[in-house]
Amino acid sequence: MTLWMMVVFVVALNAALVVRSCRSLPGETLDKTAKVIEKAGKALADVASAFRRGTITTEFTSYATTITNQQFFQFATLRQRETFTRTEETTTGFGYIPLPEVIVEARAPVEYTYHLDFNGTWNFVLKDNMVHVFPPPIRFNKPSIDASEITYEVKKGYLKTDEAMASLKKSLTSLAVLKGKENIPLVRESCRQQTTLFVERWLNKSFTDAGSFVVKVHFPGEPVPPGVSTNQPAPLP
Repeated sequence: MTLWMMVVFVVALNAALVVRSCRSLPGETLDKTAKVIEKAGKALADVASAFRRGTITTEFTSYATTITNQQFFQFATLRQRETFTRTEETTTGFGYIPLPEVIVEARAPVEYTYHLDFNGTWNFVLKDNMVHVFPPPIRFNKPSIDASEITYEVKKGYLKTDEAMASLKKSLTSLAVLKGKENIPLVRESCRQQTTLFVERWLNKSFTDAGSFVVKVHFPGEPVPPGVSTNQPAPLP
């Protein structure tokens, strides 16, 4: 009889403990959840307060270099078959007879990779629920000329063509750099779109109210919107 009473007592005690645990579990869970939400709220500040603290640029640079694992935002690779021309001006020959000018050409595929420098000067201005982004100028890597597909041609002249061709070969890299600068307008809008998406992703990841702000990118040389000052602090080195 005593044995049975002990068994009943143990079972009843365990049941009471289970009931008590079940009753207290929701409260404890809600309390822990509330603490997690509170910590998350403190970690994810709103956009306006980030601008007031003056940390918006450094936070962006830190995020950008971490997420990309490099210092450049490469947004476009342009591959074109370029034509490089060199003209040797007319010179005086024997008996003051003018020699004909010489024109030589080289054609080759050239690859340009365009980027923005995360360590350059980035300015962010908040005005009327719009984040105005002023990135550094668009740059490009050293043009890559496919030497295996270069073709040369004498377009005009018959004297001193070898000298003109040798000068053209030496100047191919510098001529490709000039072509790369001329091609920047071709990739500017692509850069604007991709930079806008990149900044939007950063805002959404970093700030709880990012969805209520619009991002607009302005490149150097473009008109600054009225009432927007770009005199913002430069990013830390």
